[in-house]
Amino acid sequence: MTDKKREIIINPVTRLEGHAKIDIFLNDEGNVEDAYFQVVELRGFEKFCQGRPAEEMPRIAPRICGVCPNPHHMASGKAVDMVFGVEATETAKKLRELSLCAHYLHSHIAHFYALAGPDFVVGPTARPEDRNIIGVINKVGVEIGGQVIQARAYAQKIQAIISGRATHPINNLPGGLAKPITEQERKDIESMGQYLENFGKFTLELFEDAILKNKGYVELITGDIYQHQTYYMGTVDKNNKINFYDGEIRVVDPEGREFLKFRGEKYLDHIAEHVEPWTFLKFPYLKKNGWKGFVDGKDSGVYRVAPLARFNAADGMATPLADEAYQKMYEALGGKPVHATLAMHWARVIEIMYAAERVNELVADPQITDKDVRNIPTDVVGEGIGQIEAPRGTLFHHYWTDDEGILTKLNILVATGNNNAAICMSVKRAAEKLIKNYKVDDGILNMIEMAFRAYDPCFACATHTLPGHMPLEIRIYDSQRNLYKTISRNE
Repeated sequence: MTDKKREIIINPVTRLEGHAKIDIFLNDEGNVEDAYFQVVELRGFEKFCQGRPAEEMPRIAPRICGVCPNPHHMASGKAVDMVFGVEATETAKKLRELSLCAHYLHSHIAHFYALAGPDFVVGPTARPEDRNIIGVINKVGVEIGGQVIQARAYAQKIQAIISGRATHPINNLPGGLAKPITEQERKDIESMGQYLENFGKFTLELFEDAILKNKGYVELITGDIYQHQTYYMGTVDKNNKINFYDGEIRVVDPEGREFLKFRGEKYLDHIAEHVEPWTFLKFPYLKKNGWKGFVDGKDSGVYRVAPLARFNAADGMATPLADEAYQKMYEALGGKPVHATLAMHWARVIEIMYAAERVNELVADPQITDKDVRNIPTDVVGEGIGQIEAPRGTLFHHYWTDDEGILTKLNILVATGNNNAAICMSVKRAAEKLIKNYKVDDGILNMIEMAFRAYDPCFACATHTLPGHMPLEIRIYDSQRNLYKTISRNE
């Protein structure tokens, strides 16, 4: 072949939530010239929610996603509090945080064991039919598989107790919650919380045994295939420790120095969004630096969110076992900040430990069963912003209403949107490092996908089918767009 261009299309990409594709363009030496991570679906919530009463949003917003409805419920709840000029009661805030922590457990356990786990527990270049949750269970044992299912079931049950439903929760209202929890429900959560804390300890041990003791995996994490020096964003408490539900947003530069610190309500003072014609998802960037393109470094406006970003932006975890693991991670990886994209998985496992510990702290709080769970609103302010940390990163809900509380405008900036530029950069870098001289096989394909999978991107639900197959093809075209070669996972 003498044509100067080749195109590789990965469509659909696998083990993420939603629909996206990757276009990779090769030069005439068969090396990567450019790569694009494209989101090919349109989310219209900001438009079709206009004209709805604002108080309905905490029930509508969770429908954005069946995988992460709880964070949308919480961010929306905080936004409508502000729309109606009312603050949730202390008990309501604690219950909301408790429900959110349970969701973290459900989400992070699913990602580590079912979505990312096959790449490490089974192997990044293992046979596709083995690289799935069944392959993980075959490696770690059926008993452990049962523990994973039980842990996720408990996390779901805690959410259902507090938020009315495990999926698409309904309990948030302006000013707090529709109902409190009973003492019996508190005891049930306490029992499940202890199981989840023990499971968090087990998961940390499994990560160390299966991944950190494997020299090849450590070299993959710390090598240059998955490295980017960006800014990092996360929510911290008054001691600069990570908090999922409330606090200030802290941004650090690629050297780990504090760059910005602000309340979520001020996000528009610091974040703007860039548009590219080849994707439906926008590219948020730091206003102070401006949009400089898809580049690393201190002059770039690109920042990252999600577990590793939260870790880099914070000074530690607010619970003892998680903080011990946090310090151990940085010692092992050479100090802060860590720029290794695959370390997202390590941080995610530590957050499982933190979420479990925090569940047990909150459920032991004497105030948690107080009946005072709502302050009734008496006014309409007309604008509200709710910000929390979703498992995948910083999430914003911003609503504008008329004097009657009817929505006139919305802006929902999701965690994966915040990471969009970094995901594109990570995919391109992995492709550049892995594709040489036209060599493309299933293992290389999966290792490119690992670049975006580390972010746990949230578009809609997708994973391997039980036999391990996905309708995934790489199609290579010449410069005239004539099909040269097809590589399919179905073959």
